Amino acid sequence: MRSAFLATYLTWRQAGRPNDHEDGSGITLAGCLASRAGCSRAAEARLSGKCGSAKGLESMAKPQAKLANTARHLARTGILPSQAIDRLIDAGKIQLAEPLLPNQLQPASLDLRLGTIAYRVRASFLPGPDEKISAKLNDLQVHTISLSQGAVLETGCVYVVPLLESLALADDVSAATNPKSSTGRLDVFTRVIADGVSTFDQIPAGYKGPLFAEICPQTFPVVVRKGSRLSQIRFRAGGSGEANVADDIALSVDLIGNKDGLVGYRAKRHTGLVDVDIVANRPVLDYWEPIHVRAKKRLILDPDEFYILASKEAVHVPPSQAAEMVPFNPLVGEFRVHYAGFFDPGFGHREAGGEGSKAVLEVRSHKVPFILEDGQVIGRLIYEELTEPPQMLYGRDLSSHYQAQGLKLSKHFK
Repeated sequence: MRSAFLATYLTWRQAGRPNDHEDGSGITLAGCLASRAGCSRAAEARLSGKCGSAKGLESMAKPQAKLANTARHLARTGILPSQAIDRLIDAGKIQLAEPLLPNQLQPASLDLRLGTIAYRVRASFLPGPDEKISAKLNDLQVHTISLSQGAVLETGCVYVVPLLESLALADDVSAATNPKSSTGRLDVFTRVIADGVSTFDQIPAGYKGPLFAEICPQTFPVVVRKGSRLSQIRFRAGGSGEANVADDIALSVDLIGNKDGLVGYRAKRHTGLVDVDIVANRPVLDYWEPIHVRAKKRLILDPDEFYILASKEAVHVPPSQAAEMVPFNPLVGEFRVHYAGFFDPGFGHREAGGEGSKAVLEVRSHKVPFILEDGQVIGRLIYEELTEPPQMLYGRDLSSHYQAQGLKLSKHFK
């Protein structure tokens, strides 16, 4: 029989928000990614009459890019940086129902946008093999909600929202999704599901079809609308789709705190709304109870309460890598993760203004009280190489809410 520790869950996430830049360098993944510069030259040739048709353009540009780059790039596995994601969009491998927003493309991920309708469903679900999400929604929906003018998503309810982005991935490109940093810090449980895929937040190589967000606010009711960004997607080239770990470090919880002894926050119940698209307009003390250090440097987590804490360690993600928070060994304390977190290239990087950045931890204990001790290891940070040098870094190319952070609530609070 499992111990009571099985009821304890620790959750966290963190991600970056820099903007887009263009690049002429290219990678070719089974011939599907041509360089932006190559595409531009081919487009110019077509406009000047050197290419007879769009079909001719495709037949000329893509094989040439493939032949030039296959030997150098097909052996590479890793996370695609922003310019490679941009090339996926140009190649139609990522399909957008509406034009890309200026800050939607991140250093090593793409923000996903909610569509126009939310389906309130009876319960969370996953599709079976070859089963469409739309068919499940016809069976499980309670009612539909228009998001065109904004709508409230209530706590404890499950909603499924079609996303504005869909995929037509090549056979050597897979993807993974996570809640955005601000989503996790609001305790909005968000996962992405796809047609015929029997796991949450994992998109297999070669997937072609729509994406859907499953949303269940846990603590605060939230206002969302068409275009709200609660999740992000990261693309992985080559290999089996599993992380090719380049490095791995443990992270522990800080229960000493800052100079005022502040170690964290506990969420209040029965609060007002939080609009996910409005920054710095909710008073902290209306939503959170500050927690200060105690003599024994420990914290008893009350069942079903939500906490924001911070890591003892400063986190640094080099420009050549991306990182992700994953559970610590479940045999040691039986910790669980709800919001595994993406850390973008440049998070905590000195040259990007992030030296000393901590990981913010979203913590919840279920069913039984649980004691956290100062310095207790609660997670691992795994690092993966990028397939090519990134053109943007977290915190350098666009102002970030969480670069150089210590203990910090989501961007919605002032």
